[in-house]
Amino acid sequence: MAPRPRAAARRLMPTPTPPKPNVHPSEVLFQGEAIPAQLPVCDHYAGSEKLMRKSLALQQELGPVFDITFDCEDGAAVGLEREHAELCAAIINGPDNAHNRVGVRIHDPAHPHWRDDIDILVSRAGARLAYVVVPKVTDVVEVARVTDRVNQAARAAGVARHIPIHVLIETHAALEQVFDIAALVQVECLSFGLMDFVSAHHGAIPGDAMGSPQQFEHPLIRRAMLEIAAACHRHGKVPSHNVSTDIQRPASAGEDAHRARAEFGYLRKWSIHPSQIDPIVQAFQPGRDEIGLASEILLAAHENNWAPIRHQGRLHDRASYRYYWSLLQRAHATGAALPDNARELFFD
Repeated sequence: MAPRPRAAARRLMPTPTPPKPNVHPSEVLFQGEAIPAQLPVCDHYAGSEKLMRKSLALQQELGPVFDITFDCEDGAAVGLEREHAELCAAIINGPDNAHNRVGVRIHDPAHPHWRDDIDILVSRAGARLAYVVVPKVTDVVEVARVTDRVNQAARAAGVARHIPIHVLIETHAALEQVFDIAALVQVECLSFGLMDFVSAHHGAIPGDAMGSPQQFEHPLIRRAMLEIAAACHRHGKVPSHNVSTDIQRPASAGEDAHRARAEFGYLRKWSIHPSQIDPIVQAFQPGRDEIGLASEILLAAHENNWAPIRHQGRLHDRASYRYYWSLLQRAHATGAALPDNARELFFD
């Protein structure tokens, strides 16, 4: 029996091609797993009011390619801890904080003022506070206790967000539990405290290991740096390298940042002088060829609905897409120029 004309017509009509969904890499490349945290690659510390305001002026000039951490631990004079915390909160709330990328380092959990630091800073500036840095922790329970205090203060102030927690790993005890600390959901970044870590060995590590090149070569320090980086990458957190004390030669901070990134997988570094910021940012910035390659691969993958592609004779799939997406995010975070089509599609 001959088919009915309508049925034949239906069979002969071409099947319409569904439109390509505009799926962002952060949505499609990390399904079923935590999206790795992304932070500016430089964390600049400022303790006095003069340095805080100077740092904010520089951040307005350069853009949010670096974070600023106001220091309530070493920046506050003894007996004036409350006044210093109030000053930090006022500046964070002020008009000079254009990018809301200012965090604070509070006193350590053994200090009598750590709770006051949190209560003042979160109640007055919690809505604009980028993160809270907790120094000299001894175990995961201590980090959880500080985090709970931050959350209580935020709820009391009507702050409808979880303020990220950054943790300084600078004691034997904290290093022993570094994977448990990195696993805490609210923890965003772990920083290596080189100076205190060396001091905690009571002379067993020589003093020149507080600087380069020995900080990258002494076995005990290498082990600590690797453990911190591994814990961070296991749980999608950001490992941050310690200070470079040679402020007479700013390039040394960039050299240290390059070694920390290339050899140990660190994605962020501290700055203690404004002249160190640019060398650190440049050390973490991908090269132009890397940015071009990553853009080409990700644009082709997006066009192919994130299925495998061939590019320059090589096969790429979601494993390599994740690598190139991280590279492109780092390029964007460091202020590097991106191809217009990649910038518009992925970042605008």
